[in-house]
Amino acid sequence: MALVLPFGREKLSHRIYKICRYWSKILYFFLGVRHQEIYEAPHQFNQAHIFVGNHNSYMDIPPIVQLKHQPIKPLGKFESSKIPIFGWIYREAVIMVDRSNPDKRAESLRNLKKALLNKTSIFIFPEGTFCMTDQYPLKSFYNGAFKLAIELKVPIQPVLLVDTVERMHFNSVLTLTPGISRVVYLETIQVEGYTLDQVEELKQKVFNLMEQGLRRYRNYPPA
Repeated sequence: MALVLPFGREKLSHRIYKICRYWSKILYFFLGVRHQEIYEAPHQFNQAHIFVGNHNSYMDIPPIVQLKHQPIKPLGKFESSKIPIFGWIYREAVIMVDRSNPDKRAESLRNLKKALLNKTSIFIFPEGTFCMTDQYPLKSFYNGAFKLAIELKVPIQPVLLVDTVERMHFNSVLTLTPGISRVVYLETIQVEGYTLDQVEELKQKVFNLMEQGLRRYRNYPPA
């Protein structure tokens, strides 16, 4: 413990983030996966954001930590820390939430706010779990990310994890395949002027933007 305390908690977190980034690059190299970022709109890298993305594969985690332009702390389910291979990276790199425990949920919220106030971006999957269907791009969103954005006046950065379900299907970790893994930055959503009474409006705006984007990049049936 004495070896890491001199760094301070925040510096240690950033160092862990860098280690996770290199880990994901090594993983991609051996799996034959190529990370690509596509920007449909400019992104302010020197500002903290609440990143929100679609969720349909365990391979959603490596591209998140490869967004190397700014430190990001993802929110992750406690149960995912038990996944073979990926479990250790979860325990070190994410803000974990145990939804079965109200005290732990409250602690996770405090940690998310602390990260944002320290100018560290956070990443949340607003669907809460995998979207396990080939018929619709997204499940309905929870309110948490949008309430947090309005409360702290932090912009929302929607991103699309376009190919992760192709790299590893949600049905099995044995479906790993090489290929491209695209991350698409959509338009940044500013929250100035929104109140907590407009959470549903903000949530629907982001949902529509992401759904339309996924339909552009992936072959979903017509809406």
